[in-house]
Amino acid sequence: MDDVFRRDCPARVVLDHVTRRWGVLVLTALDGSDLRFYELRDRIEGVSEKMLSQTLRTLVRDGLVLRTVEPTVPPSVTYALTPLGRGLTTSLRTLTTWIRDHAGEIITAQRTYDGISVE
Repeated sequence: MDDVFRRDCPARVVLDHVTRRWGVLVLTALDGSDLRFYELRDRIEGVSEKMLSQTLRTLVRDGLVLRTVEPTVPPSVTYALTPLGRGLTTSLRTLTTWIRDHAGEIITAQRTYDGISVE
């Protein structure tokens, strides 16, 4: 169990892929339904197409996201969670909900730490 604290633990690589800002957001965005690239891009405000492409490629390689290409012109590409990805996203949804619910308290703590007047 403590292996994740060792730098040579393979789980650390996956932890890095999943917990990067875009990794968490892509996985939780796919939690509700399968989405095409542009739908993911529009849903996750602020992500560049380059970062979204890199993140999706990594998550597909990790077996968390399935990429399906339909043989149309132009090709239609859809992204979905794999069963492995669905299992992970359950925990991520809890994390993102907790963060959303407590963001105000965290910002207040940051301002207090920084010496900014808290109203």
